[in-house]
Amino acid sequence: MAAAMALSCGARYGPCSRQLLGLSARGRLVRPAVWGGSAAPASSRPGPGGEVQYCAELLRKRDYEGFLCSLLLPAESRTSAFALRAFNVELAQIKDSITQKTIGLMRMQFWRKAVEDIYCDNPPHQPVAIELWKAIKRHNLTKRWLLKIIDEREKNLDDRAYRNIQELETYADNTHSALLYLTLEMLGVRDIHADHAASHIGKAQGIVTCLRATPYHSKRRKVFLPMDICMLHGVSQEDFIRANQEKNVRDVIYNIASQAHVHLEHARSFSKNVPVKAFPAFLYTVALEDYLYKIQKVDFNIFHPSLHKKKSITTGSSCNWSTTVFLAC
Repeated sequence: MAAAMALSCGARYGPCSRQLLGLSARGRLVRPAVWGGSAAPASSRPGPGGEVQYCAELLRKRDYEGFLCSLLLPAESRTSAFALRAFNVELAQIKDSITQKTIGLMRMQFWRKAVEDIYCDNPPHQPVAIELWKAIKRHNLTKRWLLKIIDEREKNLDDRAYRNIQELETYADNTHSALLYLTLEMLGVRDIHADHAASHIGKAQGIVTCLRATPYHSKRRKVFLPMDICMLHGVSQEDFIRANQEKNVRDVIYNIASQAHVHLEHARSFSKNVPVKAFPAFLYTVALEDYLYKIQKVDFNIFHPSLHKKKSITTGSSCNWSTTVFLAC
């Protein structure tokens, strides 16, 4: 049921097109969530056999929705998903944990070398790396997707806003979408329709993640939202730093959120051709649709308190739930 709700939640919004990014398109959409990391082995290493628990706990603390989605995967893929998402967390948290870019580059290089060593069956003595090695051997995961994630996150170490929405989408495609391609491989799915859906879902996830992180970054006087859309509405970075809630600020958020919705709609269009076996990979769309629905309810006020409450996902059968999310949300 989870994957069917994921690709059909668009019913909440009604028709949607790329025109949503235009100023005149506002009426088309009814107005009714980086971690720190270390390059070297963790200071508190788990005991023998404790790597899985280490990865799961890292996810639970740093990527709670990813943790829940991993729990709902088939048992044979679950520990591999913990390792893969923990690897992503290790990379994602580097940017916020450094004060000098050089340190970030060193940590990225640690993980780049770790991936190369893993494919030579010589993983470093670091719990995430060890579990990732096991996952790669178990599922024959493609190395270039892992390296692509590292390369893109390394480019993103600079503290600057995205120049335009396309630059944000490129970043999302090379990180979040790449993670979904690897998740599909873990599920034994190598299908072009599933890959197309994963590409759009990953882009939507990157856009939503940028939106969700805006209040956090604004408090630290940083704004990463696409500059072209901000300029279109006459909004400055200072408006976000001051938590301005004027209409033009909400217009910026509306346009960006609409683009995420467009990608989910595109992903949904592939649902009839995507193998059912692939649906669990797309569980994260539940969280994406939930956020878009909630931000719509508060009239695209990115600073509204209701957007920042942690929400649990409860369900029965993971298989049935994933099917529903993907097809009919």
